[in-house]
Amino acid sequence: MEAYKTVLREAQDEFTERKSRFIGRAKPVSTEEEAVAFIRSVREAERTATHNVYAYILRSGHIQRYSDDGEPQGTAGVPVLDVLQKSGVTDTAVVVTRYFGGILLGAGGLVRAYSHGASIALHAAQIVTMSPCFEAELSCDYANYGRIPQLIAAHSGTIDATDFTEQVTVRFHLPCENAEEFRKALADATCGTCDAVLGQKKYYPVLP
Repeated sequence: MEAYKTVLREAQDEFTERKSRFIGRAKPVSTEEEAVAFIRSVREAERTATHNVYAYILRSGHIQRYSDDGEPQGTAGVPVLDVLQKSGVTDTAVVVTRYFGGILLGAGGLVRAYSHGASIALHAAQIVTMSPCFEAELSCDYANYGRIPQLIAAHSGTIDATDFTEQVTVRFHLPCENAEEFRKALADATCGTCDAVLGQKKYYPVLP
């Protein structure tokens, strides 16, 4: 498992360029079916738009696709795809919708507008790194619990749930590469009375 960049959520933003309205949308997707369904849903929502230009990149099969959707060749889909490539994201689909405002933008203007539409879509959806993490669990007494949250955070971990019974049970995830260092720090902090049980590996977003 290797880390990769994608977007955290589906989101959108928009701007107006010489009376043309541009709406940029981005969404995390993991399959071509999900990407196509997202594009279809935008087209349905914006059925009166002049163009719904799209591009997407998938890890599975190293797929990269785009469409100019009627704009002059190379002025729309390619710039959107280029923004995805330069941002380093994958498993991501972007649709930039245009409502024509009556003023021609020219080839250069279209490239800049669709590039900007893709950029603001990615910014709204927030680019994150998906890192392979261990899902982990530990139990400790109340005297040691006070050290645990800070220790997990110091190793880029995130607490998912905490149960307070006779002991405190903490379920959390942290990047795989930090697991052994965390366990050593945990042993030092609790005088060897507490250890973490590492479970399955799963991708989780790690925010900058």
